[in-house]
Amino acid sequence: MKILACYSMKGGVGKTATSVNMAWFAAQAGVKTLLIDMDPQGASTFYFRAKQKKKAWDERFFQAYENLLKNVKSTEFENLDILAAHLSFRSFDINLSGMKKAQTRLQRVLKGFKKNYDLIILDCPPTISLLSENVFNAADMILVPVIPTTLSERTLEQLNSFFQEHELPVKNIVPYLSMVQRAKAMHKDSSTRLRDTQKRLLKAAIPFSSDVEKMGLHCLPLGEFASNKSAFIHYRSLWREVFDLLEGS
Repeated sequence: MKILACYSMKGGVGKTATSVNMAWFAAQAGVKTLLIDMDPQGASTFYFRAKQKKKAWDERFFQAYENLLKNVKSTEFENLDILAAHLSFRSFDINLSGMKKAQTRLQRVLKGFKKNYDLIILDCPPTISLLSENVFNAADMILVPVIPTTLSERTLEQLNSFFQEHELPVKNIVPYLSMVQRAKAMHKDSSTRLRDTQKRLLKAAIPFSSDVEKMGLHCLPLGEFASNKSAFIHYRSLWREVFDLLEGS
């Protein structure tokens, strides 16, 4: 079983769209997949029309995988299940802070899913926190969307520095270009710099696209309504790169 975290310190960079589409591509490839929506805003949950747990979560989320398993829901797609987000997820840092070995609680819980799934995808909230450290320790790959701007470049460098300072495997950070507008000179310049400086930057680059925005309108992954469009084609390329890297890790 592999764990893929879609993560960024910045919001609004295409993280959830990537989580949803990567989960769909994986399921279509016959990979038994669980998408865990860890963002209290619950965008992935909304896209898959998943019902949220009525009762608030607390430290039980990090105590036993059975607590999570009984709240997993099937989606309309074969091989794809989801654990829905909940507003109470905003208290996860508080829950974790009172637990022993707080930085690795998520890793321990997710190990229990090995007999159920081939791939777990984590749609992570845009923050760097104790929960984030749990994600970093649990994931085989941290897939990071980077809009080609100076500020996003800086954010990626901050993430790399955090990994180095906390002795986390920097090689697990895998950035890719997101929401690219090639007509913008800034995007062209930033893309070139990132290609020159980030050895792990994936070849696939996701364009800024109204079709991605329409995912919220249709509550569907791109492959279900825009499979002949540019955004879908680029996400498919991204999935192929990600899958090959996960298989080789």
